[in-house]
Amino acid sequence: MSDRPAETRILDFSEVDSGITAEEAVAEATRCLQCKKPACSSGCPVGIDIKGFIRCIEGEDFRSAIAIIKESNMLPAICGRVCPQEVQCEGECILGVKDKPIAIGALERFLADWERENGIVVPAVAAKRSEKIAIVGSGPAGLTAAAELARNGFSVTLFEALHDAGGVLIYGIPEFRLPKEIVRSEIEEVKRLGVEIKTNHLVGRSLPVDELLSYDAIILATGAGLPAFMGISGEHQIGVYSANEFLTRVNLMHAEAFPQYDTPVKIGGNVVVIGGGNVAMDAARVARRMGAEVTLVYRRRREDMPARRIEVHHAEEEGIRFLTCTNPTKILGEGTVTGVCVVSMNMCELDDSGRPAATPIPGSERIIPADVVIEAIGQSPNPLLIQMIDGLIREKKGNLKVDESGRTTIPKIFAAGDVATGAATVILAMGAAKVAAESVTRMLSEE
Repeated sequence: MSDRPAETRILDFSEVDSGITAEEAVAEATRCLQCKKPACSSGCPVGIDIKGFIRCIEGEDFRSAIAIIKESNMLPAICGRVCPQEVQCEGECILGVKDKPIAIGALERFLADWERENGIVVPAVAAKRSEKIAIVGSGPAGLTAAAELARNGFSVTLFEALHDAGGVLIYGIPEFRLPKEIVRSEIEEVKRLGVEIKTNHLVGRSLPVDELLSYDAIILATGAGLPAFMGISGEHQIGVYSANEFLTRVNLMHAEAFPQYDTPVKIGGNVVVIGGGNVAMDAARVARRMGAEVTLVYRRRREDMPARRIEVHHAEEEGIRFLTCTNPTKILGEGTVTGVCVVSMNMCELDDSGRPAATPIPGSERIIPADVVIEAIGQSPNPLLIQMIDGLIREKKGNLKVDESGRTTIPKIFAAGDVATGAATVILAMGAAKVAAESVTRMLSEE
């Protein structure tokens, strides 16, 4: 896919690339070897019949191709844009051994966009059942579980605390990577399966816990919305944000359009983003589009960054300065941020993650200017809901304790996505949601 020039795209929040044409999709599909045992599908967390839909594209039968995808995935336009295909389906493609793998993500995105332009067909649902299921959280896990259960005939109500459904798809991922109209279109398709979505419903407040527990089964899909901080001096000052808060203000509250929308963020001339994951890249690129000079500080080497390579590449193209093997030790200022004290890091033997353990180099401290600091060093499940329901058990990292079926320590309550695993990718949350939905269906069918 061709990217828009960096000097142009940093001036707006429009998509970075324009996707592929029908002709390009067919040409790419003809490269597929149609393996007898396609490894690509085994690398897909939601189990899409990749070989099948690519064969339909090659025959220019786009309607059948998108129908095959939607048998396993009701969010194809989203996944085609944000899934790390390079380490999943495309990473398993046999062509990638000596050549480029099939561009599976681009093909999935093309089909979803094609259907939206040529008429969406909603999959059939099973005969209506009497059981009622509650799902808490409308992010990728919640939407996937809701779609699966609705297709199985259950009455599904999805509760969302915020005023807009979509979870991280709406408030966490920037518009230039995932347009909100795309998310809302696929949410509408889930609703057309019969799912009822109730926004502005906070469990324990507008939705009493007793009412939630009255449902025949419950799936908790509340994500990982509790940000982590480094715990260094100066974090209390004006101008220090968690990436969660920063991206939510911009994505959900339109802070980029201040003063039209009265939800500003303090963006000065110099912004320092701490972290090396996809969320850090998103925060840095958003700040750049809001007019800042951005420095991204990461304690390990560039090649150790957990962010997708394409996101690192785009950030560099857009003028983000990378300061690697460097770690903040203190945020400077007297009530308002003025700078960050950082120290150089020495790369030592590998740690449990397979990356080099970073240790400070004595005497290497220096100060870099900053008007705003954004910390993007991870997040964990918010404990408030978990603590409201007696009998739920949390693991050491704050995520819910679940078994391989997604069941929690309360038999009729299941969990999926980041609330059960800790922060992970959209597609992994969706895969776990499918497992939980299958478990609920099996449990209620046996009963």
